[in-house]
Amino acid sequence: MARRIVIAPDSFKGTIDAADAARALEEGWRTIRPDDDVLLRPMADGGEGTVDAFAVAREGAERRRVTVTGPDDRPVEADWLLYRDPAGRLTGLVELANTSGITLLDPLRPFTAHTRGFGQAIAAALAAGIDRLALAIGGSSSTDGGAGALAELGARLRDADGRPVPDGAGGLGLLASVDLEGLAGLPPAGASVLTDVTNPLLGPLGAVAVFGRQKGILDGDAPRAEAALARWGELLAEATGVDPSTPGAGAAGGTGFGLLAWGAELERGSAAVGAELGLPDAVADADVVITGEGRYDGQSEAGKVPAYVRGLAQAAGARTALVAGAIAADASAFDAHASLTALAGSTEEALARPREHLVAAGVALARSLAS
Repeated sequence: MARRIVIAPDSFKGTIDAADAARALEEGWRTIRPDDDVLLRPMADGGEGTVDAFAVAREGAERRRVTVTGPDDRPVEADWLLYRDPAGRLTGLVELANTSGITLLDPLRPFTAHTRGFGQAIAAALAAGIDRLALAIGGSSSTDGGAGALAELGARLRDADGRPVPDGAGGLGLLASVDLEGLAGLPPAGASVLTDVTNPLLGPLGAVAVFGRQKGILDGDAPRAEAALARWGELLAEATGVDPSTPGAGAAGGTGFGLLAWGAELERGSAAVGAELGLPDAVADADVVITGEGRYDGQSEAGKVPAYVRGLAQAAGARTALVAGAIAADASAFDAHASLTALAGSTEEALARPREHLVAAGVALARSLAS
């Protein structure tokens, strides 16, 4: 008898994205059980690949191509996604990673990288007449506090002589005034920001202290970057009343703070992404739910994708399976599990050919859960 199978992995960071991982697992599963009803719901964490994951998961989703100014001013071809959310609202999903992301830079540009391209893609979505925005802000290249994005949406950022400040964190250090009078309004149903980051804008847990080094801000440059972001935080807080210490304000080099000041709401955790993708409804009548990530370890139960998906599946009475590149923690809460490293024979082999071993994992799980 055919069964309903839902495949909802996160990406396997650095090796294969969530959408391709889900397809590989489906291929392996169908090798053993070709007649099952298999539904793909690749998950995302708000970083690179979020548009791709949503394009697979949301029926009727439409990619919209836009040329934007990349974080180092070179043109970038990017997609945003138009789809109906679970409530039926026409939604534009814009991904920071494919418009202003760190993978678009070589070398890193700690004081000049900016989020203008992200703002341009948001403007394109607004111009399409959407009801709401979903903003995925992982994988940023800059520490500009979202200033570039807000400037593209109509904010005017001036120095003491009334001139526009340069882009990036360096420009924020020259900031003397913020004029939001011309800032575009939110769409009718607002904007949701998808992020797992809960850091404040400033301080020892802030954007510079925690994430600055990965964006090229070395220890000697950190005080300058922190002071620039503090100036931005002070002026934008005066203009909007938004508190820079709000959890999530430090996400994406402070872009979370800029979006809060615009009026967007931060939606934190896998549950927010799952709700956006319609995952609770998808697993409601599933027989088996497969999830996974690159490494399953002690942090995985702290709100990451596998624990969230397993909880939904168990509440629906479905059997659960875990696939991970490596399993370094007790996975007995799942009905079955598969490690790519174990299937491949070594970590190096698993990393070299992840798709091949995900197909093998799909085969192994289909056999294990055949009854």
